[in-house]
Amino acid sequence: MNPLITTATEADIPELIGLLGKLFAIEQDFTPDVEKQRRGLTGLLASPFGQVAIARDAQGRAIGLATAQLVISTAEGTPSAWIEDVVIDADWRGKGLGRALLACVLQWARSRGATRAQLLADLDNAPALEFYEHLGWQSTRLGVRRLML
Repeated sequence: MNPLITTATEADIPELIGLLGKLFAIEQDFTPDVEKQRRGLTGLLASPFGQVAIARDAQGRAIGLATAQLVISTAEGTPSAWIEDVVIDADWRGKGLGRALLACVLQWARSRGATRAQLLADLDNAPALEFYEHLGWQSTRLGVRRLML
């Protein structure tokens, strides 16, 4: 049976936090923090400018997620989607689930007028970078900078 991909709800937050913990454990810029992830997911789920797609296996377990948020692009003159969290349970990698989750959030973004998407990926995560390149995502000359407020 194929995994079921739906829009996440508040009831999914505990499982989403678990998936984010796996992602943040391999990223140098972030540290798993249950309360921060709970606040972030709650805000994202409540926002009309955010989308969280969740994938479940036949037993109903969360096995993947992808998030998107809309911003207004002055370069495009339209909304643009930021893809920030894509994580697939290790047992499900290589089976098309990442592609399907991305397709879900990108369709959501298109339906809201987005004409471009960009994503954040850890530069040391070679498998993820290869995956995105395989799907046609292009590298840019823009670099991400961060300032804590």
